[in-house]
Amino acid sequence: MPPLQGKHALVTGAHRGIGAACAIALAEAGARVACADIRMPEATLARIKGNNPKRGHFGVMVDVSDEASVDTLFATVREGMGDLDILVHCAGVIHEKPLLDTPAEDFDRVLGINLRGTFLVGREAIRMMQGREGRVILTASDLAYHGRETFSPYVASKHGVMGLARSWAKEFAPHILVNALCPGPIDTEMLGTANMTPEWRARELDIPLARFGQPEEIAEMAVFLAGPQARYITGQGLGVNGGSVMP
Repeated sequence: MPPLQGKHALVTGAHRGIGAACAIALAEAGARVACADIRMPEATLARIKGNNPKRGHFGVMVDVSDEASVDTLFATVREGMGDLDILVHCAGVIHEKPLLDTPAEDFDRVLGINLRGTFLVGREAIRMMQGREGRVILTASDLAYHGRETFSPYVASKHGVMGLARSWAKEFAPHILVNALCPGPIDTEMLGTANMTPEWRARELDIPLARFGQPEEIAEMAVFLAGPQARYITGQGLGVNGGSVMP
């Protein structure tokens, strides 16, 4: 039997990249998946439904930084699924700009999506999981550990995500396990690998495994954390990063 057979999962940021890979992998592992994004994740749903046409997977549009939009998301999830076992929260943005050129509006936008969005979505997911076993999987970054110049709002937001993961892991143990994925350089549109200069590419690849990770490699860790073999793991930042950080 697939390890997540009969489980209900919500994946945010499911339109592309890591979120899309996680949604597809959870469905392949047997879960029924609600795919959420700022735009309707039609391509992801098409791939999932192509392999699993009868399991009731569906899509929802959401702005994770907006509380009313998040409330609507969870009303839709309750109507469509009834309950929730797994959250994989991948919605986020990246931001690179020197600090002295960064207006407060940019900081507010990055923190609004990456950190406030994690708070809003995580809070409502945990609310739905009350009285049952649950898995909450957030998305931080290897940069939450070592920082990077010209990325300070992004790094601050991912430090905050780790703080939420650790706090919620303590608050909701033992029934709800909360962990964070900490990807290194992953070959996605958001990172912009296709448009990197040779110098930037060399910098990103200056890690022990000397390559970009693939979204599917992050998704495999998400499936593991959602499954029965991860029942003694909570409050952790799991580095799927090619050795970029060794905490």
